[in-house]
Amino acid sequence: MRLLRTFAIVATVALATPALVGCKSSQEAKAASVKPGPMPEDESWSGVYYHPVFGYMHLQEEGAAVVGRWKRTDHSKWGELSGTRTGNLLKFTWREHQIGLVGAAATTHGKGYFVYKVNSENIGELKGQYGLNDDEAGGDWNCVKQLRMPADLKSIGGDSEGVAPGQL
Repeated sequence: MRLLRTFAIVATVALATPALVGCKSSQEAKAASVKPGPMPEDESWSGVYYHPVFGYMHLQEEGAAVVGRWKRTDHSKWGELSGTRTGNLLKFTWREHQIGLVGAAATTHGKGYFVYKVNSENIGELKGQYGLNDDEAGGDWNCVKQLRMPADLKSIGGDSEGVAPGQL
């Protein structure tokens, strides 16, 4: 009985080890296959957008550059992004900081994209995805623009959240 149990443990470890060692090296980053279109008339990236999990995201457009910050609805994390827009497409890098945690595990990062559209009620929407690390796709991130809410990047993040904002 003991010999059978030992064999089962050794076999399990032997089978699992190559998969764990080789897992990362063979995978390439997930790239989004989206193409820019024209920005809807009289629309701007600047504003505040809402997502039920990621909360209110404040975006500020300056030329082709767009920067933004958000704070999750459960107040557990805050994040920042920066990217370049081409028409109605914004490709960005992002970082998200866990409030109350310090060290390498406190921050996650990745890439993503948003496509700006106007819905049937003539309200701006962002349809996009975010990925972890070098991935540009993976999870859906769709937001609705809030009317009459000006972006205020300084209202999110920084020392009051436990982490100083950084340049992406």
